[in-house]
Amino acid sequence: MTRSNDNPAIQHIDQAHNHDLGGGFVVRRLLPGHPRQSVGPFIFFDHFGPTTIAAGQNVDVRPHPHIGLATVTYLFEGAMLHRDHLGTVQRIEPGAVNWMVAGRGIVHSERVPDDLRTRAWTSHGLQLWVALPRQHEEDPPSFHHAAATDLPATILGAVRVRVLLGRACGLTSPVPVPSPMAYAHASWRETGPWRITADYAERALYPVRGTLDIHGTALEPGQMALLAPGVEVDVRAEAGTEAVLIAGEPLDGPRHIWWNFASSRRERLEQAKADWAAQRFATIPGDAVERIPLPLR
Repeated sequence: MTRSNDNPAIQHIDQAHNHDLGGGFVVRRLLPGHPRQSVGPFIFFDHFGPTTIAAGQNVDVRPHPHIGLATVTYLFEGAMLHRDHLGTVQRIEPGAVNWMVAGRGIVHSERVPDDLRTRAWTSHGLQLWVALPRQHEEDPPSFHHAAATDLPATILGAVRVRVLLGRACGLTSPVPVPSPMAYAHASWRETGPWRITADYAERALYPVRGTLDIHGTALEPGQMALLAPGVEVDVRAEAGTEAVLIAGEPLDGPRHIWWNFASSRRERLEQAKADWAAQRFATIPGDAVERIPLPLR
C-alpha cells in the first residue's frame, strides 16, 4: 500500500504488509511493494520483531537456495547461526553484518543457536536482498561477515550513524559490494536533526524504533519513505529513535523474483526451480537432512 503526500521531500510512503513465515513468525515486508519494487539495488526488505521467542520454540529457517542476489542480515536483538554449502558456520549478533552473495547458486540455513533454545529470548532485525548487477548474476557464491567493531561510525550532531554497506556520510563499509549503494543505521543520542544528502538517485528511510519527522511528515515503524531525488532532507527525531537508510542507483534493468530466486532472465528462474526440485543444488555440511521444499506456486 502506498500513501500519497504533499511533502516535497518525500516522493511517496509505502506501508508494510504482514507476511507469515510459518509457526506464527510474522514479518513486516516493505519491498517488493506496489508500485515500488526496489530502491537502488535493494529488492527485498523485511523487518522482523521485536518478538519474544519462547524456550523450545522452533523458528529455524531450514536449508534453502538463492540465485542472482545477495542477502544482508542485521540484528538489533537476539542471535542466529548461519550455515551454507561453502562450509561457512557463522553466528551473527546485534551490530554485525552477514553478507551472502548467492550468484549462480547457494544453499544456506539460519537456525537458533543452541544456547538460546532453552530460554526465552527476543528476535529483532532486518533481512534485505540486493540484486546483483547483470554481469555478476552468475558469479561464484561467497560469504562475508563483518563484526560490529569492523563497521565505521560517525557522530553527526544528535545522531550516531553506522555504515553497514557501501558509502554514506563520508564513510565506507569494509563489506565488498558489487555496485554503488548505501545501507546505514542511525541512532538518535538526543533530540535533533539528521541531514541526508542527495548522494544517490534513489533513497529510502525506515524507522525501526520511534517516529521520524521528515519536513513535517511523521513516519512510523512499518512505513518506508522514498525520498525525493536531488533533495537534501532533514530528519528530526527524539532520543532513542533508530532508523535505517537504504540508497543506490537504479537497477540496470528489471528483475524477476520468484521465491528465493532473482534474475534478469525469466528462464533462469525456471532452471533454478527445476534444479532445486531435482536436488541438483549443493548440500550444507552438517545440515543436509532437512530442506525447504519448492513452493507449489
